[in-house]
Amino acid sequence: MNVIETRQLTKRYGTSRGIDEISLTVRPGEVFGLLGPNGAGKTTLIRTLLDLLHPTAGTATILGLDSRSGSLAIRRRIGNLPGDFSYGPPNLTGRALLRFFADLRGLPGLGVAEPLAARFRADLDRPLGQLSRGNRQKIGLIQALFHEPELVILDEPTSGLDPLVQEQFLDVIAEQREAGRTVLISSHVLDEVQRSCDRVGIIRDGRLVAVEAVSDMVAHSLRRVRIVFADPVEPGVFAGLEGVTNVQAVDGGLTFETTGGLDAVVKVAARHRVTDLEVTHPSLEELFLRYYAHGTDG
Repeated sequence: MNVIETRQLTKRYGTSRGIDEISLTVRPGEVFGLLGPNGAGKTTLIRTLLDLLHPTAGTATILGLDSRSGSLAIRRRIGNLPGDFSYGPPNLTGRALLRFFADLRGLPGLGVAEPLAARFRADLDRPLGQLSRGNRQKIGLIQALFHEPELVILDEPTSGLDPLVQEQFLDVIAEQREAGRTVLISSHVLDEVQRSCDRVGIIRDGRLVAVEAVSDMVAHSLRRVRIVFADPVEPGVFAGLEGVTNVQAVDGGLTFETTGGLDAVVKVAARHRVTDLEVTHPSLEELFLRYYAHGTDG
């Protein structure tokens, strides 16, 4: 059973489109990323999944339950960090907020809140109104994770966090996966998605234009190759290879771009004495820009 499954899920605001016919699945135990710029429809999708917005058309199930009729039961089993995390009265402390959520969930204590607070360097006893945005975000992350839910949904989770806490966050997400839990991350931080997610769905203008494993996206994409030889080599020996383009002689070597496997490139290079070889994979940012600029049907 998929943890999340949508079929042609659509949400329109009058004549404006929020999300349009999104069909996707999130599998048990995976970290799935929703990737797209601000305004692409990521938050609208999450709010529709959580029944905070009612869909115009289509269906969604979470943990096997209908997202509308089973919304209360779903919320008991998940953790959620909204992109606009708010906290109530400014004199409320993080500990008091967590106690409130624990009472709602029928928990006798604060679960793993204390270890998480130590890792995130979060102050649970200071009024939230006195905290910086980043320190409030730490409390938001803890309230989404402290009860060890089956599914965690995080909307822009590292917003305002310093680099050290971001690293701790990525470690925590990896531990969620290892424990068999499922995580849905909505983000426009490309490095965060690349380092934490198993698969990614790219959203463009409210539509899902691609769903692919992060490793596959990188492996199948354009790579830049630089080879330095002990003696000059004519660019033409590589220019005729399938998938190889833009061969140039630069600084005593050759540079070019290639798609697909590198077997043919390596075999040709092995006919000459190689002194240096560098293969550069594109960043997820470059891949995203390619998808976003051209789009695919998904």
